[in-house]
Amino acid sequence: MQRDESTPAIDVKNIEFRRNRRVILSDVNLRIEPGERWVIFGPNGIGKSTLVSMMAARLFPSKGTIDILGNRLGRVDVFSLRPLIGLASEELAKLFPPREDPLDAVVTAGTGVTGRWRDTYTQEQTDKARGLLERFGVGYLEGKQMWQLSAGETSRVLIARALMNDPKLLILDEPTTGLDLGAREQVISTLNEIGMEDSSRAAVLVTHRLEEIPQGFGNIALLGRTDSNPDRAGRNPAPGTVVFRGPIEDGLTDEWLRALFGMDLHVSHIAGRWNAFVN
Repeated sequence: MQRDESTPAIDVKNIEFRRNRRVILSDVNLRIEPGERWVIFGPNGIGKSTLVSMMAARLFPSKGTIDILGNRLGRVDVFSLRPLIGLASEELAKLFPPREDPLDAVVTAGTGVTGRWRDTYTQEQTDKARGLLERFGVGYLEGKQMWQLSAGETSRVLIARALMNDPKLLILDEPTTGLDLGAREQVISTLNEIGMEDSSRAAVLVTHRLEEIPQGFGNIALLGRTDSNPDRAGRNPAPGTVVFRGPIEDGLTDEWLRALFGMDLHVSHIAGRWNAFVN
């Protein structure tokens, strides 16, 4: 399996994805280089999570190609590819047995499984998992069960798991969903640390909230509709596509957000945090 540092972490070309004969995404193109930090941003229902599921080798496109860490999706064993990708998502959280120890939820990333059974791990692996929990302020959760965790604790456990294998590609899908203010800020602090690290690891954050974009994520892909006709949007919306890709300060503008949301929005960037409000 290829892991060439000179190849893109992700190379998406002319992707289309259909579900139940409806086109969800169309003509999506995106290239992410090693060491880059990207935000995938857009309204709810635009196809963001569908796109990152393909980037995480958990979903196949209907058309087009995706190369992940130099490996063409569809021509590589995804079960050998997935351990190279650090993923934290709400869908992944649902796969853990309720009684799973959070330490086991992290250490099992080594084999790409959710739910420890008879598999064994070295003391070094266990110590590394324990260290990651400590790094993100949830070391006290060892010995508890996943069902007992708050949403904020679960999110940080999943981020620790995503980093367990020192992945070359890290994907964080809406990691602050459902969190209260305190828990959200704790997770954003964790994301700031990831964004500012000096590493060749590529990182992708999916969100629909500007204020949750951490520091260090310098590029953005905006997802909008291929057809903004309001008569179609309510009943059978046009497919999503990447309408802008590039530096975050060039994408998060009043003009782009007005086009995405159809509202008179004004964007601000104060003390390292993005925000938007209606004029």
